[in-house]
Amino acid sequence: MNENVIILRYGELYLKGNNRSYFENLLIKNIKRALNSFVFSIKKISGRYVIYGFDTMLFNAIIGKLKKVFGLVSVSPAFEIKTNIEEIKNRCKTYAKCLEGTFRVTTKRADKKFPIKSDEFSAIIGEVILNENENLKVDLYNAKTNITIEIRENGCTYILTKNIQCCGGMPVGSAGNGLLMLSGGIDSPVAGYMMAKRGLKLYAIHFHSFPYTSVQAKDKVVKLKSILEEYAGDIKLIVVPFTKIQEAIHINCYEEYMITIMRRMMLRISEKIAQKFHCTTIITGESLGQVASQTVESITVTNNVVDQLPVLRPLIGFDKVEIMKIADEIGTYETSILPYEDCCTVFLPKNPVIKPNVKKAVTEEEKFNYEYLIEEAINNIDIIE
Repeated sequence: MNENVIILRYGELYLKGNNRSYFENLLIKNIKRALNSFVFSIKKISGRYVIYGFDTMLFNAIIGKLKKVFGLVSVSPAFEIKTNIEEIKNRCKTYAKCLEGTFRVTTKRADKKFPIKSDEFSAIIGEVILNENENLKVDLYNAKTNITIEIRENGCTYILTKNIQCCGGMPVGSAGNGLLMLSGGIDSPVAGYMMAKRGLKLYAIHFHSFPYTSVQAKDKVVKLKSILEEYAGDIKLIVVPFTKIQEAIHINCYEEYMITIMRRMMLRISEKIAQKFHCTTIITGESLGQVASQTVESITVTNNVVDQLPVLRPLIGFDKVEIMKIADEIGTYETSILPYEDCCTVFLPKNPVIKPNVKKAVTEEEKFNYEYLIEEAINNIDIIE
């Protein structure tokens, strides 16, 4: 039995009562997806999972993948042995030779049949370690190394010294499907990340205005999609040709309302696409007050065209620095700042309205046949798997 394993811990799933098995099975599915390029086995032990049978040379690569699985709160490399006092002592002697500075021992005795109480056993193992390496010192409050001994009900004991933090959240797919309005900027990938963390399986929609926006701008969005997939699993990207709609807005509509009308068209299309792909919500990267189209009045007017689905705005209370920090942490920032502009920068008015009203927006939209253009755009979408 003696072998290197990885212990996986989950958090919020404990709160799911009778539905917990559904969330646990989905989490296992996502773990297997994340590790599909590795050989390994997985088993469950009272409220956590254990990965074993993997190539220890690939340990860091496996940990890197697990850290991005939503639903996992932490992982620990560990050594699994049969619960036996002498075997535990011998394994801790081996650990002692590699330690330096200060240490402490923490015993977690889930198996109450084990004959020695937790604190007493910690003291016994501490003495074993000190006898093996007399250069060490015990520090119960600020130890350099904390050796944890978990004595489980399955007859196994796990010895570990690290607790590596993961993303937490809920398993992707547990909250249904959501359509992310994915531009090439900083905000929308972060919004997608945050909603995937709450369990939404992501689909993405991108509005492309060739030739006003370049092929590189589209490729940039495809790259952002691939980075998000490291956390959220496979994402279907729906690219919508938006050129004719933007040209019609530019020719027919009052300049100050061009951004407002454009956003209303995008949301109309997004709702239709969301329903087509069985998404139950639309996700945007809007942050209150960040730009003219993100004032309360602008959000109200643009949201007015969405009839049946909720629009989620996970970044609504974040400032730009906070959003940039998350983008950097999840790896999207460097791609988002590449100098390839998206369609939101096409025909940009000098003074966009910051307090639009619905009546005026409707009046401007009546100046061209947007329903025909929307249907034409939807009929010509490009789907990138």
